[in-house]
Amino acid sequence: MTRSVETFRVGRVIPGDLYGRAASDQTVSIVTDALDKWFALLDDGPYSGEYAAPELVRTVSLTLDRREILCVDQCVVQLTFRSSDGSPLPAWAPGMHLDFYLPSGRSRQYSLCGDPGDLSNYTVAVRYIPDGGGGSPEMHALEEGAELVVRGPRNGFPFVPTGQAVFVAGGIGITAIIPMVRAAREVGMDWHLVYCGRSRESMPFLDEIAMWDSDRVTVRTDDVEGVPSGPTLLEPVVGGAVYCCGPPPMIECVRTAFDAFPATHLYFERFSAPPVRGGVEFEVQLVNSGTVVTVPADKTVLETIREIRPDVSYSCQQGFCGTCRVRVLSGRPEHREHRLTSDEQEQEMLICVSRSSGDRIVLDL
Repeated sequence: MTRSVETFRVGRVIPGDLYGRAASDQTVSIVTDALDKWFALLDDGPYSGEYAAPELVRTVSLTLDRREILCVDQCVVQLTFRSSDGSPLPAWAPGMHLDFYLPSGRSRQYSLCGDPGDLSNYTVAVRYIPDGGGGSPEMHALEEGAELVVRGPRNGFPFVPTGQAVFVAGGIGITAIIPMVRAAREVGMDWHLVYCGRSRESMPFLDEIAMWDSDRVTVRTDDVEGVPSGPTLLEPVVGGAVYCCGPPPMIECVRTAFDAFPATHLYFERFSAPPVRGGVEFEVQLVNSGTVVTVPADKTVLETIREIRPDVSYSCQQGFCGTCRVRVLSGRPEHREHRLTSDEQEQEMLICVSRSSGDRIVLDL
């Protein structure tokens, strides 16, 4: 114990007393001496793993329990998974999603849209997009009994169940929104849902939504009313928060119109890549092949590289998940994400959103 106490005191300076005398303050000296001996007692003896916190489980193995086609156009499938070992699943809240590791090796994110109170299963709904990067065809091809590994649940779209709220959903964006509306109804919030789609035949969950208070629901379809404007989407807003999930053009309309309305907060989540803003053309070199590609001002590094390397890893395309992080061997990235630490940004970048500060970027690809 004596040796431990001595190591605690290396480099320590006890301040002088309040009267300005050179001697160390007596009270501080007594207190630090007692704490040194107490910590030494706690620190004495061999380490025992039985007191350690359990390892954080970051992945869960799921088995597909049932699949159901939701839309008349048969392009949306609802998939319900249970834990492969029968144990209760980690808790989740409206707005959370799972990272699915697909059989091809791809990683894709899908919002949870089931009942947060039922931890015997997880439910997601996926729209079939033939040219959307391969994730949705794989999810649609899953058969009951198939096993997948997921990471999560994680939250990039938090919901605060108080006050007033207007929910704006576009197409498959309803999967992130519908658990929020259910929660708002349960706690008695003042809410309104604006749900848009190409046609009623393409919109999931309409049967459930039809049973809600019709005065609180607005359903719009492009084939009848045309594509809505931002002010039209926000027309029900009288205060409180706005939650929006859908395609980038819809989100951009809502963001542009938001300041003209009396809402206090805007929360949104995209289901596809955001548009590039203020981009400048630059070059990227892939070190493994020496190939140099030019990234246009209106395209991302990821989009450009995928034209010659379709196997490059990615998922969210929004600088959130980190799947596309790549080591930077030369050049100065312009970081447009908030996931990497400042130290990580010295050596890495997320190629789905980040760009170059002007020079050629050399990547470890």
